[in-house]
Amino acid sequence: MSHAPAARAVFACFLALAAWSAPARAEYPDHALRIVVNFAPGGAADVLGRSLGPPLSQALKQPIVIDNRPGANGNIGAQEVVRAKPDGYTLLMSSGSAISINPLIYSNLGFNPGKDLVPVASVARILLYLETNPSVPVTNVAEFIAYAKANPGKLSFGSPGAGSSPHLAGEMFKRMTGVDLLHVPYKGAGPAMMDVLSGQLQFWFDPGPGLHYVKDGKLRLLAVGSPKRSPQYPDVPTLSESGLAGFDADTVFGIYAPAGTPPAVVERLHDEINKVLATQAFADVLLNLGAEPAVMTRAEFIDFLGHERERFGTLVKEIGLKLD
Repeated sequence: MSHAPAARAVFACFLALAAWSAPARAEYPDHALRIVVNFAPGGAADVLGRSLGPPLSQALKQPIVIDNRPGANGNIGAQEVVRAKPDGYTLLMSSGSAISINPLIYSNLGFNPGKDLVPVASVARILLYLETNPSVPVTNVAEFIAYAKANPGKLSFGSPGAGSSPHLAGEMFKRMTGVDLLHVPYKGAGPAMMDVLSGQLQFWFDPGPGLHYVKDGKLRLLAVGSPKRSPQYPDVPTLSESGLAGFDADTVFGIYAPAGTPPAVVERLHDEINKVLATQAFADVLLNLGAEPAVMTRAEFIDFLGHERERFGTLVKEIGLKLD
């Protein structure tokens, strides 16, 4: 008598039991995500992260928590993400300078953004706007330079941190005009903006959050620190047009994941984020920030970061910027 049918039956039962007992592979994502914003509330990174969160949550059908971890020009938040499990559930919203410039200026960074973080998607090109407190008796760039030269060391400007694009914009301005200005670093653009509004600081290079105060007359907009004029402020000259030829302090903010995150997850996030960027609702967010969309392929985003590292690296060396 053949035992084959019985053997086949036992084997079939074994396979069924194994399939039942093995944990099912969940489809990404199957629980909440966290976007770490590595600057304080109120700044461009925070605005972008909180605006991206809801539509991305809707697309992924999972909650998204925004977690501000400011400090050390974005290093604290970036390191939080570097140490996270590379599964696509912890992401970083960061300025470009925190990724490209910080390795050049911090001697003890503790991680390498170029190796330990994966660029997922570029989100926005952030333009910088030269704004003064109305108490500064100037109405244009030429008057501001003349006033600064007449008051050496008496004018202070704030930034989201040493090495941030607003800080480097100030350093560019100093080198190109020969004026003596004092830099005051903060943990984000929001706190710096409040001190410009109060008059504690005389001016700053605004990454966008202060523009509605320009409309209210609480800040005075003198120029745009970009190669071309802002579409939102077509009558406001660039610094290049105002005598500082070639002035360009733009940067790109984007989303990053820990190195080792599965490529399929990275691509899914990239595609869904780009869909959000194409919506009118997100375009309105960028309009209020005075920013521009920065839709790129991942390869283009990676190339852009390398170009930024070279471009700003020259300035960092020239001014001898080094931090512990």
